[in-house]
Amino acid sequence: MTLPTNYMMRFFSHFIIFSLFIIAVSCNNPEEKATLVLHNGQIYTVNEAQPKAEAVAVINDTIVYVGDNQGVQKWIGEATEVVDLEGKTITPGFIEGHAHFIGVGMNKMNVDLLQVKSYEEMLEKIAVAAKNTPEGEWIIGRGWHQDKWDSLAPTMVQGFPTHQGLSEVAPNHPVYLKHASGHAALANAKAMEIAGVVNIQKEGPEVIEIEGGEIIKDELGNPTGIFNENAMRIITEKIPETTSEGYERAAELAMQECLVNGITSFQDAGITKDIEETYRKLAEEGNMKVRLWAMISGNDSTLLKEYYENGPAVGLGNNFLTIRSIKLYMDGALGSRGAWLLEEYADMPGQFGHNTTPMSRVYETSLKALESGLQLCSHAIGDRANREVLNNYEKAFNEKPEFAEDHRFRIEHAQHLSAEDIPRFSELGVVPAMQAIHMASDRPWAIERLGEERIIEGAYVWRKLLDSGAKIVNGTDAPVEPLNPLPSFYASVSRRTLAGEPEGGFEPEQKMSRKEALRSYTLDAAYGAFEEDIKGSIEVGKLADFTVFSQNIMIIPEDEILKTQADMTIVGGKILYQRTN
Repeated sequence: MTLPTNYMMRFFSHFIIFSLFIIAVSCNNPEEKATLVLHNGQIYTVNEAQPKAEAVAVINDTIVYVGDNQGVQKWIGEATEVVDLEGKTITPGFIEGHAHFIGVGMNKMNVDLLQVKSYEEMLEKIAVAAKNTPEGEWIIGRGWHQDKWDSLAPTMVQGFPTHQGLSEVAPNHPVYLKHASGHAALANAKAMEIAGVVNIQKEGPEVIEIEGGEIIKDELGNPTGIFNENAMRIITEKIPETTSEGYERAAELAMQECLVNGITSFQDAGITKDIEETYRKLAEEGNMKVRLWAMISGNDSTLLKEYYENGPAVGLGNNFLTIRSIKLYMDGALGSRGAWLLEEYADMPGQFGHNTTPMSRVYETSLKALESGLQLCSHAIGDRANREVLNNYEKAFNEKPEFAEDHRFRIEHAQHLSAEDIPRFSELGVVPAMQAIHMASDRPWAIERLGEERIIEGAYVWRKLLDSGAKIVNGTDAPVEPLNPLPSFYASVSRRTLAGEPEGGFEPEQKMSRKEALRSYTLDAAYGAFEEDIKGSIEVGKLADFTVFSQNIMIIPEDEILKTQADMTIVGGKILYQRTN
């Protein structure tokens, strides 16, 4: 693939420096001693040439030795920090392959509804927030999912709760609660009033409709408070914009959450200009604690134009920030029946989901991305959305073959595929970025949406994709799901819910091996970001990013995986988190 000149110059300069470094540190008796040595561990390197080791040595932020406990001794000097792992398991630093960094932080600042088990519990949380929030100010929350509740709301329309209870507990506050999927939201009467969405029964005018979305109405034509897909913008446009200080605070909270969970790198699925500016500022000031690789929002035309002209921004802030991809949304989610399907929903005849971005734009963006040395990452959950994206990617690759040799375009989620499209990922070199935790959370009710035949044929089909030659990038889609990678690792190898059901797992023939699951969170995740040469495995010359676990996730019984914790998180050779309890 032909890349912009400035990108190629940076690449070759990094390569020369890396080569000289390897020569300098490969001698038997190094003059320069390690700044950090980890020894007496069970190290899973994800390096086929040296799968396991006992010790690793680091100079500043780079690995200089991987081997046994005896061999690492020569790297220890008076100033070396030496950590006895006491037999604990260490892996390459886990890479969150698809989530929303600022969203993780915002969830800490707003009302977190991820663990809510009923409509009543959600109302209780909002009632508390209303007491602690000045009248007239917005109350924002995220994480509710009606299909995961123990009990439903008194009134449900098209499978969703209505706003009445919400409006009663917070009548003087505009309230906007995003669905866990991020593809639907519930607003109260005050929020709808501010947005100009009126009660048809009392006022008469038609409810505002929007292409690629809908406002769900009851049998009388009144808005229920549910805004699906693109219709959410009607409300969000009225919510005050987040300040730069707010973004920085959210980023700090997200970094803390990553470190506690053993995550050293984070692939951020969609940023706007103001968030990009926040990231650049943090990187330039040396305040990044987690390595970020970000996708530009396809809706931010100003930012797109800038990157089309300049190409990727790689390795900013000493390899803590890279921006080299574009994010487009093709459809919604299964939970909100917004995923775009080839056949109608099994539990709602006549409904095929929503196409949220014109396919002509996917093709046009693909061409511009190829010419600029950028990746294109398209959110696609339904089988129709995935097919349309693959078709347009292929059309662009054929149009610009000189730029498409190693494009690594991605499809984010690739959740439900038709059988004939599964091998096309490998054939076209398209990377499926899938979140195994979605299977654990959604599979019990997803069968109602798709029916058994479609579930078995193409839903969450990791094994079929791997066997066809594709590399899978794993993740959580946080704050859609909690950021902890171990439940997703567990789902990858067990195909069970976090409650351990069913015995043997859903469609067990689609399980990953533990080795494959580890690769999906390390080396293959790095590959999906063009970063496998600097991270994703424990090898001499790579960045010293490690995760130390309280148990050996590669051999313990499956159920023990969920009881495992990150004991230590090391980024760039620095211990940034150490569990104390």
